[in-house]
Amino acid sequence: MNTVYFDSPMPDSQRREELYAGQLFAFQPRPSVMALVEFGREFVREAFGDVDPALAQHTMSPEAYNAILADFKPRFINHEKSKQLVQNLLLDFGCDPEKTYFDVPRMRTVTSHNFLTHGLAYRFDTHRDTWFSAPLNQLNWWFPMYEHESGNALAFHPNYWNRGVANGSENYHMHEWYAEGARLAAAGEPDKRERPRAYDELELLEPQVRLVLPPGGVTIFSAAQMHSTVVNQTGRTRYSIDFRTVHIDDVRAHRGAPNHDSASTGTNLIDFFRVSDLARLPKELTNEYEPGTPLLDPAVMHPVLV
Repeated sequence: MNTVYFDSPMPDSQRREELYAGQLFAFQPRPSVMALVEFGREFVREAFGDVDPALAQHTMSPEAYNAILADFKPRFINHEKSKQLVQNLLLDFGCDPEKTYFDVPRMRTVTSHNFLTHGLAYRFDTHRDTWFSAPLNQLNWWFPMYEHESGNALAFHPNYWNRGVANGSENYHMHEWYAEGARLAAAGEPDKRERPRAYDELELLEPQVRLVLPPGGVTIFSAAQMHSTVVNQTGRTRYSIDFRTVHIDDVRAHRGAPNHDSASTGTNLIDFFRVSDLARLPKELTNEYEPGTPLLDPAVMHPVLV
């Protein structure tokens, strides 16, 4: 990982290869992205009224805040217009509508000073998405909804692009995880399960790369990137939207980023829609990803055995 491309006119095929090699892409706001941002803002305005959403956490309890998120976030995520706006966005970025697949866009909130770090404002530890059953050809698209700053941004950790770390991904099977989560929710029980994380302290997190773009400015990165949510001490909640894409040619060829330390099983590919018509990926293809992907060096997961 050594390059950040800004507003690159590179075709999608070449862009994907660069992303699989660990590079980052950043784009200034476009009308197609701002349409999705503005649609998300409609839900936020409906929820908080005239209160600045970045400061709303200072006007209520964590429980009340979480209840508001629980009302509007799922409606945004599952709204048909959200999918349509992602389709338009991907066409604008030169993605082949017959071969590109995407999952639903999610709205994220990162509150300040640990006001709310669970539930719908859960803050993940430093991780790769591949630890959570994402394929190595998955690309993540991320953009802020409002002005943000380095102190509440997304951080990338390039020292770990080619360096594996022992982590808990071998205990993560996506379908089993979701099924157990649904059971706990139905029973009204707290979810105390431990998500995949690095077993030891990550000592090479510096230098970090933080891309601070205007609202609607897009960052694209590989699911294999080690990244984290900056611990927010700014006094302002950060709102962002993200979604993921895969290209069916890469899925068929099992082409993507290197796998240094992901041992998760199951696959999130069953969640993806084709840009052209919202069709799902063929089941026989997603089944190929259920067992997980072989590690380049299996010993990295059990360093005591080396």
